[in-house]
Amino acid sequence: MREMSAMLPPEFSDLERFSDWCLPTQSERYAKRLASSMSEMQAFYDAITPRAEELLSSVDKYILDELPEDYLNLMYLLYSMIQVSFPVECWGQPRVPDTGATAIDCVLEPVP
Repeated sequence: MREMSAMLPPEFSDLERFSDWCLPTQSERYAKRLASSMSEMQAFYDAITPRAEELLSSVDKYILDELPEDYLNLMYLLYSMIQVSFPVECWGQPRVPDTGATAIDCVLEPVP
């Protein structure tokens, strides 16, 4: 039986431990990245990346504007994986190197 607090479809229950990365806005995902350690981001990235095609295929079964909430959360996990990809793959730190206190505020973003 599925837990009432589950955020992801049952076939992705092993990824529930990363459900705190199911964030609907770029600003929330960026803040989570900045607040996370590299080891936390690495663990998240290592769990999601090998299954990215599978997650994307599952989301693609639905019309974007009609995604059930648990599949919408899968899409948010993919967005978060993208958000941590450069820190994990290139920089070795949550912030963009050599940017000091520079910040970017997203004022408009696409939504399903």
